[in-house]
Amino acid sequence: MNYTGPKVRLSRALGVALTPKAAKIMETKGYPPGQHGPDVRRRRRVSGYKAQLLEKQRLRFQYNVHERQMRTYYKRAARAKGNTGDVLVGLLETRLDAVILRAGLARTIYAARQYVSHGHVVVDGERVDRPGFTVKPGNVVAIRKRSQKILCFREALDTSPNAPDYLTVDKDAMTVRLERRPVREEVPVICDVARVIEFYSR
Repeated sequence: MNYTGPKVRLSRALGVALTPKAAKIMETKGYPPGQHGPDVRRRRRVSGYKAQLLEKQRLRFQYNVHERQMRTYYKRAARAKGNTGDVLVGLLETRLDAVILRAGLARTIYAARQYVSHGHVVVDGERVDRPGFTVKPGNVVAIRKRSQKILCFREALDTSPNAPDYLTVDKDAMTVRLERRPVREEVPVICDVARVIEFYSR
């Protein structure tokens, strides 16, 4: 799924900035959208189900994946060894579009998805156009030589924060190597993953 609706409105509803523009607007409008957003008195008590749903939506939209994909990732995580929540985040974080985002080659997950689907990205020298492609430890992800001249990649590298420790980035060559599977504490995702697991395990 490639969400095409208003990103700022969605960000305010979730309480998570999904784009740089949303982050800037949420500095002054840190409340949900709508005419009653800033009125605390009109907010009802949040049920347990709604709290779980909100966290699930936060996680899903930070990776821009469809609900069916999220359920598939949860089932894979539930079958794997270890903490289900940590495994789930690890699976999402090793998606090709997520690796592009964390490496600083894209400013948003939406841009990263577009770069991959438009054929600008190669993995170990082979072009991959599936955003959900799983990057394995040792794989080298790069921007195609012909695409490195496009200004958006250089702008993203110049403005993005430093990459996490599980990635090794060569900004000049526009390459990134996944060194190992990330752990939850290293992943800059705003979400209570335990509630996501509770939602899917109902």
